[in-house]
Parts: sequence; structure tokens; C-alpha cells
Amino acid sequence: MLQLPPPPAPPVQIEEVVVTAARLPPAAADAAFSVIRLDEQLLGRSSRLDEALRSVPAVSLFRRTTSLSANPTTQGISLRAIAPSGAGRTLVTLDGVPVNDPFGGWVIWSQVPTESLESLDIVRGAGSGPYGAGALTGTILLRERERGAVLDASVLERGGARLAGSGSRQVGAVNLTGSALYETSDGYVPVRGPAAGAADTPLDLRTRSASVRADMPVGTANLSLRAAAYDEERGSGLGDGRSTAEGHVLSATAAQAPTDGGYGWRLQAWRRESDFSNTTATASTDRSTTTLVNDQYRTPATGWGLNAAVRRGAQDFGGGSLQWEVGADGRFNEGETNERFGLAFTPRNRRAGGETSVVGGYVDGSWTGGDWLVAGGLRLDRWENQGGFREEYTLATGAVTLDEAEEARSGEVVSARLAARRDLGNGYAARLAAYSGFRPATLNELHRPFRVGDDVTEANAGLEPESLRGIEAGLAFDNRAGIAWGATLFWNEIEDAIVNVTVGQGPATFPRAGFIPAGGVLRQRQNAGTIEAWGVELNGSASVSERLSLTGAVAWTDAEVDGGSAAPQLTGLRPAQAPEWSATAGLDWRATDRLTLIAAARYESDRFDDDLNSRVLEAAVTLDARAEWAVNDRAMVYVALDNVTDEDVEVAETGLGIAGYGPPRTLSAGLRLTY
Repeated sequence: MLQLPPPPAPPVQIEEVVVTAARLPPAAADAAFSVIRLDEQLLGRSSRLDEALRSVPAVSLFRRTTSLSANPTTQGISLRAIAPSGAGRTLVTLDGVPVNDPFGGWVIWSQVPTESLESLDIVRGAGSGPYGAGALTGTILLRERERGAVLDASVLERGGARLAGSGSRQVGAVNLTGSALYETSDGYVPVRGPAAGAADTPLDLRTRSASVRADMPVGTANLSLRAAAYDEERGSGLGDGRSTAEGHVLSATAAQAPTDGGYGWRLQAWRRESDFSNTTATASTDRSTTTLVNDQYRTPATGWGLNAAVRRGAQDFGGGSLQWEVGADGRFNEGETNERFGLAFTPRNRRAGGETSVVGGYVDGSWTGGDWLVAGGLRLDRWENQGGFREEYTLATGAVTLDEAEEARSGEVVSARLAARRDLGNGYAARLAAYSGFRPATLNELHRPFRVGDDVTEANAGLEPESLRGIEAGLAFDNRAGIAWGATLFWNEIEDAIVNVTVGQGPATFPRAGFIPAGGVLRQRQNAGTIEAWGVELNGSASVSERLSLTGAVAWTDAEVDGGSAAPQLTGLRPAQAPEWSATAGLDWRATDRLTLIAAARYESDRFDDDLNSRVLEAAVTLDARAEWAVNDRAMVYVALDNVTDEDVEVAETGLGIAGYGPPRTLSAGLRLTY
């Protein structure tokens, strides 16, 4: 008898494993503070991360220029126009890892292409809680993409081209995510009109960056390993002046999200290395020739850190739900500057640097009950500056002209935050918050003098950390039907504010700094008293129809310096680079099923380019326009026109009254693919 083979076994059902990045979910406490989220769509319409951030009036770049043309040392970012700084007074993190440079505190924005992000949160107000040192005026929390892919290619006027992309792919139990960016531009000349001369050259740019992250399950937790690198080179707009910035970062993060009533945790370690070079030239009176005066040829720096947290998920408590987190973190930086200076007078060589560290612990939590959310946190940090040195010698003879070793200094800082939010019904909510925070001086501020044209700024190894305290109240409305608005009133005060203080004018010779020519000034970084600021922030959005939406925001900040006995000449003045008014407005119109038209306007009142309020940068309005055509569900072509009216936006002014300007009208076109 013929026997048939047994029927095939049913197919094995393999459960799909979805691997995510190792991160804790946003804490419930954040909703009690002033938080603004930028989503993937808004980020995708900006070729640079700092340009996307400028859509929020409360965000202050140190200068009016973005990373398209800004020197790396001026790419600092602050929240609220209290006192913008080249070092930045805001902590920027990417999935918990600081993005700020370990030497200068600034952010090299090209290292994080907008295509690599799924969203970001802007948390206004001093850090405290889990954010810690550096979050003086707030924190920007970047979240890297986990799923999907995007590729963006564009060309711009003046020899510009950009190619950037990001994507993820799961290989077995490992999810791989990578991103890359390449951009080049011949640039524009910042000095225009009759004042320009043969010495004025374009702000050309070439930048590259790449990253890869591997996410994998480890038991019930997730592990993320990430590596990234960047380098950029750009012109200064004057003769032989050029700068470069390069670096890489490695990080490892393990995390397990908490369950309701259960525990979650995060353990993270990271290491960042960077280097920076910068040559500075000064122009002749008629701007026909330049003279190289400073060559900062090497600035190696290393930063590394650890952080750990344990979070208790929501549990019943006092008729509501309680969530808390306890953690600790440490950040350690070391670096030095190597430069040849005084090249037009008495050429010398300088080597200066040191080490800084901050170690702290915190407890942070929130309670939700009925219409109430109450949140608070407490931190204790210890900061230390050690190993400081400065050595100078004459290049011609090798004779030592300066040999200093700085004494180690340290201290403890207690900071805290407390907030309450209440749902008032019918779409209304009110909140009240108080907070404090601090920012230690960077290695750049402590040890690196620098020169811009004929202006010299001296370092100060004796700087103390600056601290901020503030209160704010807010009212918000969201009817879930397309109308939303918010209003915030705040008061902030920075004590021991680190300010570049004018101490002398040229032509003259000064100790340490040397000769300052006519039209130049000598400044020094000092803890120059206090800066007090009152402000109002308004924002709103409206979906007029399914195809038309409008957005708008206004920020007013009245900031004033009290120099005290340290810098009495600054008392009553406005901080440098701090505008009183800023506003944005946007329109998004889906004209047809395929065509979308976008317009965005930005206004900023005048600001001062110096501490003495003697160099005025005039108010400016810029308008940008963009048209998008959906080829299909995955492909879109676009045309953009930035600075439609070709506004001359002043971004800098020399002691001789020569103004530098932002980008002129610029046309670009591109293709964007999404998967």
C-alpha cells in the first residue's frame, strides 16, 4: 500500500521584534514648563538646524547669521534674548548626549542634519532637574530618527549644492540608522557698497558629516551604540582669514522604559573630540589689502561624560499619580589653544588651556491629580577648574614672555525648579514656574584670547560660574479644532554674568594683549555684575481651512546690565547682541492636491554689536518663500527664495563703522524623497 508523506508542518509564526533607540520617554514633568516642539515637517523645510530654530522668536543665535556663514566660535545659542553669547547659554543634547563643543560650548550645527531628526523640544527656563550645568536659559532636546528614510538634494545660487539623507534598516535583531551630509557654497561677500574693497572676499563653505547608530535588545532593555564625525572649512570674508572645525563622538546608551508603577532606568557614556583652527586678518584703511595677524592653528579638546537615572513609573499617590526620577551625571573637558599671534608686530607663539569638570546629582518628579500637574526638581553640582596654564614666547628668539600656571578652583551649586499647571477647561490651561540654574565658564572663555579684525578679547582664568534665577507665568488655549495660542510672562536675572567688557581702545599697547591699532578695542571676559530681564512671549496658530494654516509669534525682552563695581560703565545698558523685539509669521497654503505654498517672515529690532552699545545693528525684516510640488506619495520637488526683498541685514560693525551683512536674496531648488 502506498503511504503518503505526512503533511507539511504549519509555518512557524515568528513574532516581529521592533527595536527602538535606548531612551527614556519624555517625563510628565516637562508639560508644566514652557516647551515648544518642532516636528519633522518643519525641520524638513530647513537646510540647517539653527535655521529651523530661528522660527521661534525666543531662540537667540549669537549673531544674526546662521551656520551658512557664521564662524564656528559664534555658533552659540541661547533661549530668550537675555544675553546671547558665542559660547551659548543653552544646553543642546541629542538623545541625552551633549552636542555643545567641549572647548567652546558652541554648537557645530552641520554635525546634525535636519534629515536625521524626528523632532526636537525647546524647554525655556533654567535647567535644574535632569539637565544640569549649561542649561542656563533652557535646553534643546534633539531626538534622532528611528524609522523611515529621507534623501534631500538641492542646488543654490553662488555655487551652492547640498546632499543629505537619513535612513533605517532592521537586520535581524539589530536596527541600523545612518545619516550623512555634504554641502558646499562659494558664498557671498559680507561687506557691500562703497565700503567694500579688494580685501573683502566671499564666505565660502564646505562641510561634511555622517553618523551611524545600532539599536539592539538586551534582555528587556535596549542598547544603542552611536558614532558620528564632522568637518567643515569656511572663509571669513576677509583676505586670508579662514577657519576649520572637525570632530567625532562615540556614545553607548542602555535604557528600559518604566511600566505603570514599575521602574525604568538609563545608563549612558559618551566621548567627544574636536579640533578648531582659525586665521585672522586685518584690513588696510581703504580695504584694499589685508595683513595676517593671528594664526590659531590647533585647538584640540576632549569631552567625556557619564549619566545614570532610575525612574519610577506612574503610581497612585494622594488621590493622583506620582512619577519620579533620581540620577547623577558627570562631564569632563580638557583642551588647549595653540596659536601664533602679533604676526604684524612682534610675532609670538601661545599655548594655553586646562581642564574643567562638573559632577552632580538630582531628584525630579511630578504629581498629576484631576486638573493639576505639579512638578519639581533639586540638583547639587560640584564644578572644578584645574591644570590651567598659559605659555608665550617670541618666535624670532624663543625668549619666554609669559609662563603662568593657574591655581585649581572649585565650588558647589544648588539649583532647583518648581512648577504647577492647571487645566481650566474649555481648552484653557494656566501654569506658574520658578527655577534656577548655572553655567560654568568654558575652556575657551577661561584660556583662549581671540581677535576679530582689530578687536582683541582677552581670556580670564579667574571666571566664576554664572547663575540664573527666574519666574514665569503662562496661559494657553487649544480647542483641538485648529486654534491654539499661548502667552508667557517671565522675569530672569543672571548673576556673575560672563561678559566681554571693553577695557581699552587703540592705538595703544596693553599688558598681555600687546598693540591694539586705531579703531580697535581691547575687551576681557569678566563676571560683570548682573543682567535683569523682563519679557513677554506670545504665539498662536490657526487652521483657517483644511488647506490653509497661519502661525505667528512675538517676543519682547527688556534686558538691562548692572555692572556694579566690576564694570560700572555697563550699568543701564542693554546686553550685546540682545534685541528687544523679535517676531515671526508663517503661512502654509495647500493650493492644490499637489502644490503647497509656504511663506515665512521674521522681524528683529535693532541690537548692539558691543557691550558699550556704541555699534548699532539696525532693525530688519526678512521674507522667505517656498513652493512644493508633490510628484507622488514619496517624491517632492521644491523651489525656495530666501530674503525675497534682498534686505541688507546688518550682522556686524567694526570700530571704524564698516558694516557686515547677512545673505542676500538666494534662489534654490531641490528634490526630496521619503520612504
